[in-house]
Amino acid sequence: MSFSYKNQILQAESVAITDLMATYGSPLYVYSQTDIENNWREFDAAFGSHPHLVCYAVKANSNLAVLNTLAKIGAGFDIVSEGELERVLAAGGQANRCVFSGVAKTAREIKRALEVGVRCFNVESASELDRIESVAQSLNMQAPISIRINPNVDAKTHPYISTGLKENKFGVDIDDAINLYQQANNSKYLSVQGLDCHIGSQLTEVSPFLDALDKVLELVDQLNQQGISIAHLDLGGGVGIRYDDEQTIDIKAYVEAMITKVGNIEIILEPGRSIVGNAGVFITKVEFLKQNSEHSFAIIDGAMNDLLRPSFYNAYHQVLPVDENANGIQASWDLVGPICETGDFLAKGRELSLSQGDYLALMSAGAYGFTMSSNYNSRPRVAEVMVSGEQHHLVRERETIQDLFEKENIIND
Repeated sequence: MSFSYKNQILQAESVAITDLMATYGSPLYVYSQTDIENNWREFDAAFGSHPHLVCYAVKANSNLAVLNTLAKIGAGFDIVSEGELERVLAAGGQANRCVFSGVAKTAREIKRALEVGVRCFNVESASELDRIESVAQSLNMQAPISIRINPNVDAKTHPYISTGLKENKFGVDIDDAINLYQQANNSKYLSVQGLDCHIGSQLTEVSPFLDALDKVLELVDQLNQQGISIAHLDLGGGVGIRYDDEQTIDIKAYVEAMITKVGNIEIILEPGRSIVGNAGVFITKVEFLKQNSEHSFAIIDGAMNDLLRPSFYNAYHQVLPVDENANGIQASWDLVGPICETGDFLAKGRELSLSQGDYLALMSAGAYGFTMSSNYNSRPRVAEVMVSGEQHHLVRERETIQDLFEKENIIND
């Protein structure tokens, strides 16, 4: 981990967070380039010589500098929109190392992906398969496809990020998949490449992955019996990270367990959170302290529009003082923001010693932080900085008030 204290000041790699705040202001997202590279390489190295492609899930953090960092070390990418595809291409990524997931691909998105040579479409429904075939026919091309099956496996995670149950909107019922594969295999404009399965996010046990894989391999055997060969298995992402005291998955053991089961079939993985989650922090400033008979509130300049996870998922982020030596009012603080919502909080009940003007770091904020941020309450989105060793770079400028309405128009009668 690249976030630690030196001389009682929290550092990002070899740069003091206090120096970053003086340069870029607050609130601020800070990412460690070294952590991002090391996290991806841990997945890649775990496969050894087994055929594989580690596709970073762009939705976790789509900053161009993050994508460029990963593209330069050989990553593939898991995308869910045309916008994410264009981000990958702008950042130096290759379309033929992209798998296109998502339940609602438009004809325009499919056309663009085919034109640039996307590696594979992960098909989520019979209707989508028909649309891909139609677009491919209009271009006189073959569209590479895999079908995302829903194995009805409980990922034992938050219901909003569970994707492998029959009650979820994702994928095709495993019992219906054979008919779709037969349709694709008989089409002049579709090319069966693989089989896709993703059961959820922030998983901290290997067993749900392996349960899903067993069901996937049963289907592969049935397809082989019908003369339909599967060149790769896309087993999704979902490996959890440590936000508090979770016991996380050993990547090497997890990959080796999969390899043992699949034989020589190529494996594609789609890690997102596990690449960038612990590689980023969100820094916010204490604006006011407010105490009553029931609660102690630290009113901060960061809000739910900047970091939605606590309000949306009731997610936990560890909170650390940037200055470990800070000496203020000791209490159990709720960290609340300026948004006019009672649900605007980033942490509750944290034992901290606080003073007005202190900086606080919300840890493990590199995934689903900035990408889920908004302009609610007409608040400009914050800046993003990437640190590498002693160097730091502004990788997204802070929005201005003017940015918020520059594309809006007043009707002049």
